[in-house]
Amino acid sequence: MSNINDVARLAQVSKATVSRVLSGSRGVKEESRQAVLRAAEILNYTPNAIAQSLSSLKNSSINITSTCYYASPMTTTAWYKPLRSYRRGYATHW
Repeated sequence: MSNINDVARLAQVSKATVSRVLSGSRGVKEESRQAVLRAAEILNYTPNAIAQSLSSLKNSSINITSTCYYASPMTTTAWYKPLRSYRRGYATHW
Protein backbone atom coordinates (compact mmCIF):
# COMPACT_ATOMS: atom_id res chain seq x y z
CA MET A 1 0.00 0.00 0.00
CA SER A 2 1.46 3.33 -1.01
CA ASN A 3 1.48 6.48 1.09
CA ILE A 4 1.92 10.22 0.58
CA ASN A 5 5.73 9.86 0.83
CA ASP A 6 5.75 7.42 -2.09
CA VAL A 7 3.63 9.77 -4.21
CA ALA A 8 5.91 12.72 -3.38
CA ARG A 9 9.04 10.74 -4.21
CA LEU A 10 7.67 9.52 -7.57
CA ALA A 11 6.32 12.96 -8.53
CA GLN A 12 9.55 14.60 -7.30
CA VAL A 13 7.70 17.15 -5.17
CA SER A 14 7.29 17.73 -1.44
CA LYS A 15 4.72 16.02 0.77
CA ALA A 16 3.09 19.43 1.24
CA THR A 17 2.60 19.76 -2.52
CA VAL A 18 1.04 16.30 -2.69
CA SER A 19 -1.28 17.21 0.16
CA ARG A 20 -2.30 20.48 -1.51
CA VAL A 21 -3.00 18.77 -4.83
CA LEU A 22 -5.03 15.94 -3.30
CA SER A 23 -7.08 18.32 -1.15
CA GLY A 24 -7.83 20.55 -4.14
CA SER A 25 -6.00 23.60 -2.81
CA ARG A 26 -4.88 26.37 -5.12
CA GLY A 27 -1.37 27.71 -5.52
CA VAL A 28 0.21 24.64 -7.10
CA LYS A 29 1.89 24.81 -10.50
CA GLU A 30 -0.03 22.89 -13.14
CA GLU A 31 3.09 20.87 -13.96
CA SER A 32 3.40 19.76 -10.32
CA ARG A 33 -0.32 19.05 -10.09
CA GLN A 34 -0.17 16.76 -13.12
CA ALA A 35 2.94 14.99 -11.79
CA VAL A 36 1.23 14.29 -8.46
CA LEU A 37 -1.97 13.04 -10.08
CA ARG A 38 0.04 10.78 -12.40
CA ALA A 39 2.09 9.40 -9.50
CA ALA A 40 -1.03 8.79 -7.41
CA GLU A 41 -2.61 6.91 -10.29
CA ILE A 42 0.50 4.82 -10.98
CA LEU A 43 0.80 3.89 -7.30
CA ASN A 44 -2.96 3.36 -6.95
CA TYR A 45 -2.84 5.74 -3.96
CA THR A 46 -5.92 6.19 -1.80
CA PRO A 47 -5.91 8.51 1.22
CA ASN A 48 -5.98 6.89 4.66
CA ALA A 49 -9.24 7.93 6.38
CA ILE A 50 -7.81 7.37 9.85
CA ALA A 51 -4.72 9.51 9.15
CA GLN A 52 -6.92 12.25 7.71
CA SER A 53 -9.17 12.29 10.77
CA LEU A 54 -6.14 12.53 13.06
CA SER A 55 -4.62 15.44 11.18
CA SER A 56 -7.87 17.36 10.81
CA LEU A 57 -9.24 16.49 14.27
CA LYS A 58 -12.44 15.65 12.44
CA ASN A 59 -13.63 12.09 12.77
CA SER A 60 -16.08 10.51 10.39
CA SER A 61 -15.97 6.97 11.66
CA ILE A 62 -18.27 4.89 13.79
CA ASN A 63 -16.89 2.13 16.01
CA ILE A 64 -19.16 -0.63 17.24
CA THR A 65 -18.22 -2.95 20.09
CA SER A 66 -20.37 -5.87 21.09
CA THR A 67 -19.85 -9.02 23.11
CA CYS A 68 -22.70 -11.07 21.72
CA TYR A 69 -24.20 -11.68 18.28
CA TYR A 70 -27.46 -13.58 18.55
CA ALA A 71 -30.70 -13.18 16.69
CA SER A 72 -32.49 -10.20 18.18
CA PRO A 73 -33.88 -6.85 17.03
CA MET A 74 -30.61 -5.26 18.19
CA THR A 75 -28.59 -7.50 15.85
CA THR A 76 -30.49 -6.17 12.85
CA THR A 77 -30.01 -2.58 14.03
CA ALA A 78 -26.31 -3.18 14.69
CA TRP A 79 -25.79 -4.29 11.08
CA TYR A 80 -28.11 -1.80 9.42
CA LYS A 81 -26.74 1.41 10.98
CA PRO A 82 -23.13 0.89 9.83
CA LEU A 83 -24.33 0.12 6.31
CA ARG A 84 -26.44 3.28 6.23
CA SER A 85 -23.54 5.29 7.73
CA TYR A 86 -21.10 3.90 5.15
CA ARG A 87 -23.38 5.04 2.36
CA ARG A 88 -23.31 8.54 3.88
CA GLY A 89 -19.50 8.68 3.80
CA TYR A 90 -18.58 7.42 7.27
CA ALA A 91 -16.02 4.68 7.83
CA THR A 92 -17.30 1.87 10.02
CA HIS A 93 -15.06 -0.37 12.12
CA TRP A 94 -16.09 -3.63 13.83
